[in-house]
Amino acid sequence: MAAVPDLIVHINGWPGTGKLTIGRLLADRLGARLLDNHTMINPAEALFSRADPLNRSLREAVRGAVFDHLSRVPPGSSYVFTDALSDDAADQKTFEWYFDLARARGARLAAVVLDCDLDENRRRLVAGERAGHRKLVDLSVLEGLRARHRLLRAPADIRFELDVTALAAEEAARVIAGRLA
Repeated sequence: MAAVPDLIVHINGWPGTGKLTIGRLLADRLGARLLDNHTMINPAEALFSRADPLNRSLREAVRGAVFDHLSRVPPGSSYVFTDALSDDAADQKTFEWYFDLARARGARLAAVVLDCDLDENRRRLVAGERAGHRKLVDLSVLEGLRARHRLLRAPADIRFELDVTALAAEEAARVIAGRLA
């Protein structure tokens, strides 16, 4: 598929739903660049505990620098981002970065919400090399998030949800690319 100019795709889902794998495949299909949420948060995770205010401020500083630079890229580039944002106020504020970036670039914003059933989410959360990439592998944290929150369904030019419980990553990327065409 040819590159789709001026498109910002935000893939949102619980930890372990396959966002990064699907995001890589989707970025390839779209001729886009991929930036997963761990690329932006891992510097803070490496240096500070989540309870330390310096963790949040470093996350914001890194995100600010990345988005500032992206806002200056000439038109015609597409980007795929992954994130795990819920309906809480801090996560809603985080999504504003994507909304503002799309507006600054004159780009269409697509918000894709990935979900899967809890049993499959548990299985995926502890599979593979997630821990080695500073990804969440604690089932109690995932279960707490899912019990207390809903995935953020943010306003966007294009927004849809996809249940990936029984979908292979390649199929999910194909479906998303089709919805974005």
